[in-house]
Amino acid sequence: MPNSVIFSERETIKSPASVTAQLGKLKSRGLIIEDEKYAYSTLETVNYYRLIHYFAFFLDDSGQYYREGISFNDGMRLYHFDRKLRAVILSVLEEIEVAIRAGVSNFHAHKYEAQGYLNGNTFERRHNHKAFLSKIERMLDKNAHLAFVKHYQNKHKGKFPLWVMMEMFSFGMLVFFYQDMKNNDKKEVAERYFKIDSRNAENWFENLANLRNHCAHYNRVYGNDLPGDLRKVEIIEPREYEMQSDGSPTLFDYLLIIKMLHRRGNEQEDWGKSFVSDIGKLFDEYSDIAHPTVLGFPEDWVNFFV
Repeated sequence: MPNSVIFSERETIKSPASVTAQLGKLKSRGLIIEDEKYAYSTLETVNYYRLIHYFAFFLDDSGQYYREGISFNDGMRLYHFDRKLRAVILSVLEEIEVAIRAGVSNFHAHKYEAQGYLNGNTFERRHNHKAFLSKIERMLDKNAHLAFVKHYQNKHKGKFPLWVMMEMFSFGMLVFFYQDMKNNDKKEVAERYFKIDSRNAENWFENLANLRNHCAHYNRVYGNDLPGDLRKVEIIEPREYEMQSDGSPTLFDYLLIIKMLHRRGNEQEDWGKSFVSDIGKLFDEYSDIAHPTVLGFPEDWVNFFV
């Protein structure tokens, strides 16, 4: 049976447990349920399987039972810390994505004209232009309801300049576009707009897109392996710092990259102050539950962002 999932007779799938049964399982493992109504309503709106990944931080050495005194509220506090942390990360990633979108579209459109992206010769030879144009068509179909898409379809006979088309690009599509640009063009974009090496730009853009997807899909950040393998960079101020290079970058490593990519000038300092304030407040509010070292933050982490 093609395209079907086939299970052998020995394979079984667990039956769904009621919320009452889920609470009973947590209790049997030693978790304190202080407020039954709150716990019940929470499990009705947040998947049990999602929550136990947060509660797992409070298991004892056996991995079967919760440490003495650990409650449902402790697990939920860690859950809410992670949710708020993702919001801060997504906020700064949005600014980076918008900046990349502007830099790439401005450069390409000025060098190759407004619709130069429709010409495969404006990209590297490895670029699959037929596949790229197919993605463009699917993107237009998906966004056909948007007012600006209707405007260009009706008033401009479907001729979209790159800076308009790019507003429909996902972060991943944006990275794909940059990575397929001519090598000299990539180098100029990286140096002109971000003052970095193009090899770093390719790697960092891709990994930040993966981090964005990780956060946007509500995956846990705290104590979780983050996606990607960041290209290491030497940090010498405010002191020497060595980024992870074993395929498991920490959140702190990612944030250092974000700082380097963030727009330059006076606003860079303002961003640093705002970021430090937001993250610092989170760490203070949840100091009994979440610890910066789990996210790769050194004790003097504040000095790296101000």
